[in-house]
Amino acid sequence: MSTHPNGPRILRTSTRRGAATMCAATLVGLTAAGAAWATTPTTAHTKAAPRTCAASELYLSMGRQEGAAGSLYWPIQFTNTSTTSCALRGYPGVSALDTAHHQIGPAAAHSGTSYGTVTLAPGHSASAVVRTTNGPVGGPCLRTGAYLRVYPPASRTAILVPAPWKTCSGVFRTGPVNTEGAI
Repeated sequence: MSTHPNGPRILRTSTRRGAATMCAATLVGLTAAGAAWATTPTTAHTKAAPRTCAASELYLSMGRQEGAAGSLYWPIQFTNTSTTSCALRGYPGVSALDTAHHQIGPAAAHSGTSYGTVTLAPGHSASAVVRTTNGPVGGPCLRTGAYLRVYPPASRTAILVPAPWKTCSGVFRTGPVNTEGAI
């Protein structure tokens, strides 16, 4: 071996057998490095997904009602009250309850809208919009409930939200949790 005056060492071989030996040694070294690389976790390059928000870390409230084209839309707001980010993905379970906490009519159906994961930083919110008709259009209205019972996505714990909800014409749908207000 010799040293280049301006930098790294340069390995010189003068025979074919020396070149073959150098190639074999290099191949063994690369194979060993490849095996080590294949077993090394790649967590340094991938960001871990945030954990799912627990019901105990969420504050639920109702947004502003809006009516359009014979429908009534009302967003359920999910606010992260924890000190770390968490995620929600999918549809909440929603049903209307009376003052004695008895369910009125069937639970809300899913709208069928596609969805992604919504990451909520501490203090931030996302919403899921519930929809019914704006009065008896093609069917009667059920009695007005006092609460919405809401199961956040991936949760088996319900949260009661004060909301005078009245399902009309058999239409009661919920959209997925999102940041665009889509149903």
